[in-house]
Amino acid sequence: MPLSKEDLENYIKESIPDSTIIIDDLKGDGDHYSATVISKSFEGKSKIEQHKMVYDSLKGKMGNELHALMLKTKTE
Repeated sequence: MPLSKEDLENYIKESIPDSTIIIDDLKGDGDHYSATVISKSFEGKSKIEQHKMVYDSLKGKMGNELHALMLKTKTE
């Protein structure tokens, strides 16, 4: 079962509460998304650490309910 845009946003927001999240459904199938996550909690962290924070927030959904996520992270 695909992951809804709202569920994706909720998972990230739950883990990174101060984040601003912009999500686009790339194919309209609920399985391929592009997400930009902006959070002050990314400050001082490498891009790899920032992306890991987002992927960890998905609680194992990546590769299962969610097939593809093109991810951008920013501090502002």
